[in-house]
Amino acid sequence: MKTLSMFKNTQQWMRGALSAGLVAVLLACGGGGVVPGTGVATRTLSPEFSSRKAVAYSPYRSSNRDTEVITDAMVLQDLQLLSAGGFKLIRLFDSSDAVASRVLRLLAANPSLDIKVMLGAYILSESSPYITEAQKANSRSFNAAEVARAVVLAKSYPSLVLAVSVGNETMVSWSFVPTSPALMAGYISAVRNQITQPVTTDDSWSFFARSAGEPNDPKPVLNTIDFVALHTYPLLDTPYNTWDWMQTAVPADQRAVAMMDAAIAKAKADYAAARTQLDNTGFSALPIVIGETGWKAAPANGETGRASPANQRMYLDRLNAWAKTSTAPKAIVYFEAFDEPWKGSDNAFGLFNVSRQPRCAIKDLYPTLTPETNSCTDAQALYYIAPVTRGTVTANRYSAYMDTLTAGEARPGEMPRFDAWDSGATAGYAQTADAAATIDPGNGIDITPKPAVWGWGLALGLPTSTEDLSNFNSASGRLNFSINTTYAGKLEIGFFTGSAAAGSAFDVYLPISSGQYGYVNDGKWHEVSIPIKDITPRGAMAYGMTDPNKAKLDMSKVQSVFVIADRYAVTGNSANVTTRLKIDAIYWSK
Repeated sequence: MKTLSMFKNTQQWMRGALSAGLVAVLLACGGGGVVPGTGVATRTLSPEFSSRKAVAYSPYRSSNRDTEVITDAMVLQDLQLLSAGGFKLIRLFDSSDAVASRVLRLLAANPSLDIKVMLGAYILSESSPYITEAQKANSRSFNAAEVARAVVLAKSYPSLVLAVSVGNETMVSWSFVPTSPALMAGYISAVRNQITQPVTTDDSWSFFARSAGEPNDPKPVLNTIDFVALHTYPLLDTPYNTWDWMQTAVPADQRAVAMMDAAIAKAKADYAAARTQLDNTGFSALPIVIGETGWKAAPANGETGRASPANQRMYLDRLNAWAKTSTAPKAIVYFEAFDEPWKGSDNAFGLFNVSRQPRCAIKDLYPTLTPETNSCTDAQALYYIAPVTRGTVTANRYSAYMDTLTAGEARPGEMPRFDAWDSGATAGYAQTADAAATIDPGNGIDITPKPAVWGWGLALGLPTSTEDLSNFNSASGRLNFSINTTYAGKLEIGFFTGSAAAGSAFDVYLPISSGQYGYVNDGKWHEVSIPIKDITPRGAMAYGMTDPNKAKLDMSKVQSVFVIADRYAVTGNSANVTTRLKIDAIYWSK
């Protein structure tokens, strides 16, 4: 997945469960034989791995996983819910005492739950260029202890642990815990040599398929595992337009169904690409399990027009239909059982919300529980609607955030809203009264950065439209705002054009220092005025955009009319700067 991680101190990908007759049917038991060139006999997956309905599980319920106290009562409640719905195989992501050891102990003490486990061993990066030598040493220490815990648990609960997965999304090109295949193979072998269960590693389909842009050869890993566990996320690939999720050629009243049909086709294509690569490189004996796939029930990272309870249900239905065919993987682990707020932009995949209410996709499995919503028909599903663009703004002033009205000015065509980057995770912000503001006394925005490892950002954007501000891209065009802060170092100021959904997203941000353009970080109000012509040369394709013919400056389609940010790689600032900022009086002029 393309987000930040669990044990990697940001957010990671872990996925989980399916609905009524959903996914675990899937061919007979898999594996067996000898890996070519190694002489290593592969271990056969238990038939139960294929016959049980599978779901990824983590128990966290708060917005801070690192400080949350997990209890037996919490985990037992979750296990009882899963068992009651027929989810009899759960994937765990680690071998921690807090989660994995507790889950296995409770399952052993409550055999009527009849739940088996795919155990995890979480591996931290020992080679990332973004961590210090001390951090690498800590990772090595953690990894050795985690591998030892996994071995102890697999040996202590041989009837419950059906398989072990060492590492999660570590070798794909975008991994936030990068690990070389050779190093990962060593960890896999260390576990496999001490237990009897089949062993694998979970990673993106593109790693196993050696797709374009993937630098790592999976062969060292393939030589050590008993089956492949790949991840496929059509929803999370939509910003990159690797498949036609928008379906603009289809009438609007049929577009949601067409999108979800295309989504399952994308998942099948990912699986087929990995299967073909394995077959063509001498690993046809290795069975494939989908270790993670899912669809969000709500947009948590800008997935508007895609993520809803109805779309989630439609994806589950299609997975279920695929699972019953002869071309399906050996098993599918749906991501995930319960929402976990700490994941921020990676939240909302749960078949249950964080309050343990079943979402409507599985509500029929729980007739005595009150579902989050009762209805999620195809007609209620979301689909892509192209943003509306007004005519060119011809006024000499465009007031994006002002209390004071100015004669002859233009205002946004719809109410703009502030949104912190990473689905609100990287900044807290609130509208507050501040009569001390110099040019627009009244309401202002009080910002508290909550930076990720790379920094933070806050945008004032238009939810469903864009503005044509082409007339401000002139010698006299300026972006203006007021600011009051003691923030150390540079800030990035600018705007955003295009659309991530359309593959045309373009960042237009200029780093400024105290003393430039009227900005002073002395804890007093100052009016900043930056020529647009100084900002536009700094424009670049937004993260995830790949086509420079689409992702380029387009002043006729300005979506975020103001952005303030601090990406440390750009500003050179130290990490974890959390100094408050107040901003006000945001307007364009010429």
